[in-house]
Amino acid sequence: MFKSLERRSGLLCVFSFLAFLSFATASGAQSAASLDLMPLPAHAVTGTGQLAIEGGFSVALTGYTEPRLIAAKERFLATLGRETGIPFQNGAADKATLTIQTAGASEAVQQLGEDESYRLEITPSGAQLTAKNPLGVLHGLQTFLQLVHITPSGFAVPAMTIDDQPRFPWRGLMIDSGRHFMPVDMIERNLDGMEAVKLNVFHWHLSEDQGFRVESKIYPLLQEKGSNGQYYTQTQVREVVQYARDRGIRVVPEFDVPCHTTAWFAGYPELASGKGPYKVETRWGVMDPAMDPTRESTYRFLDRFIGEMTTLFPDAYFHIGGDECDGKEWDANQAIDAFKKAHGLKDNAALQSYFTARVQKLVAGHHKIMEGWDEVLEPDTPRDVVIQSWRGPKALAAAARQGNRGLLSTGYYIDLNQSAAEHYLADPMEGDAASLTPEEKARILGGEATMWSEFVTPENVDSRIWPRTAAIAERLWSPQDVRDVASMYARLAVVSQKLQYYGLEHLSSTELMLERMTGDLDPKAMRILAAAVQPPMGYEREELRHYDATSALNRLVDAVPPESEAARKFGEAAKAVADGGASAEERREVRHWLVLWRENDAKLEPQLGKSELTVELAPVSQTLAQVATFGLEALEDLENHRVLDAGIAQRELAILKQAEKPQAVLRDMVVAPVEVLVQAASAH
Repeated sequence: MFKSLERRSGLLCVFSFLAFLSFATASGAQSAASLDLMPLPAHAVTGTGQLAIEGGFSVALTGYTEPRLIAAKERFLATLGRETGIPFQNGAADKATLTIQTAGASEAVQQLGEDESYRLEITPSGAQLTAKNPLGVLHGLQTFLQLVHITPSGFAVPAMTIDDQPRFPWRGLMIDSGRHFMPVDMIERNLDGMEAVKLNVFHWHLSEDQGFRVESKIYPLLQEKGSNGQYYTQTQVREVVQYARDRGIRVVPEFDVPCHTTAWFAGYPELASGKGPYKVETRWGVMDPAMDPTRESTYRFLDRFIGEMTTLFPDAYFHIGGDECDGKEWDANQAIDAFKKAHGLKDNAALQSYFTARVQKLVAGHHKIMEGWDEVLEPDTPRDVVIQSWRGPKALAAAARQGNRGLLSTGYYIDLNQSAAEHYLADPMEGDAASLTPEEKARILGGEATMWSEFVTPENVDSRIWPRTAAIAERLWSPQDVRDVASMYARLAVVSQKLQYYGLEHLSSTELMLERMTGDLDPKAMRILAAAVQPPMGYEREELRHYDATSALNRLVDAVPPESEAARKFGEAAKAVADGGASAEERREVRHWLVLWRENDAKLEPQLGKSELTVELAPVSQTLAQVATFGLEALEDLENHRVLDAGIAQRELAILKQAEKPQAVLRDMVVAPVEVLVQAASAH
């Protein structure tokens, strides 16, 4: 799992450009001012001195204990060993460095709203972690690991006292295994990442038009004809559920009905509203096939299916999807049209509401609570149904007013390549939710980051999830007034480094992909280009090139992170230069990077023709060089107090406006900061 750690150094030098470490205070606690923690704790008070982390470091469990706590202790020491390079003994110790006191057990099946609080006290002579149950212990251990840092005398953690608990009880990550199958090792390493940042719900999206991903022994054609051979056995599902539970994470399965169901119909076409024939879909988008809501046989099938799946997933919640039904198959089916008229269903929305109500009763009959996307909310929706909002805070607030609990995913769509800052500032309690009554606000459970998988594979998915999801984790855990974006980015850089010790590949995968596409074991020039670009944001990628489930995702757009750290920091420094408030260091860094980008094209151009994967990057590299040239000229003008000719500035800005457009499905993130420099030079 950790074989990739050694291959990241070159890329990190580029992507960590100007990653200054700043610090933040958690909710008025002055003591948190120097903590590289994410999420920031609810309350922290710094002490004097530090606790050394040396070879004799040991951990003891006192009070209540169970196998999960023993396993957590072993994982803790293993992770600490990877971070420090110190081999720690896992045996008994006469005097433990860290003592863990657990008051009692948590629920046998983890429940929404269980106590997750902990207290961590660190002095130069030892540390004490106390919690009411194992969930708090798991979180406290991760806080301790994040506190570990290098000092002149070796590794240590600062002396302090932390009292911590989450703001929201539902803090999730959804991974879509339907469109692109995600193997168990990928799922498990991301569960490790979730534990590291205190996320507690793994929402597993398991069926799609492009694949049905779980073994059914009652309906075996679901996986035999609907998965292209890529699915999880029931044994694997149980292993993942246990793996998650060991880390304090609930697993909520999603089987999307009545739409996004083409793969179901490959094996069981009698469920469909249309005539078929059906096969596993390879296209992306909203498809027409939908289950027939008018046949009793549909509900008999679903009842048996839900009964089988609920034996695999012990969590109290069961997600039925319910999103994006276009109704075309229903409109084309005369029997369905007659059914709607006979039952007074005025439109397809009413028909879907009828279906949802029937399915909700099936889910409840198997002692589960139904969850669904916004579309399942109707005036008569049972109040215990949980609404996951992808439409926005307004829809979430509407659900709360109606009496339904809900969680926010709008703003947390990590597949759309938005910045960490955008995710960080999206809050379940803002917008329409701010006007809710206290009783209504209590129905907002939290939120979930969503990793839809059209444009990811197991190779690059980590880089789309991390480290930005750590910022979302802080939004859902820390006090609402923890909102300092500069502090967030500084701490995010530190946490990103530490996540590698959990086996995550968000940094190393980029380097490996650059090496492969260039055939170069040290692709310096490609790294420099990669540091300046990002994938398109939102749904623009779908408009720039045709993609489907058979498309190889092995080009530069797939290799680079969703947010360029180099370009972001360059943009901050360039703005400071334009405003006249830049430090000497910021001016040097702006010049350094502009020279590097200007000269890189001459070094990279001879290499690009060697591969079909890189030949398309020639105009990207040329544009970057031209943009950097404009930036250097503007910088010279600003530093020498010359005013850039208005005509020249207008021509350059027109060229820069063109350069904003994607090339080779990539956005040049240097353009906007250079526009700021040119505008400042012309107005100087």
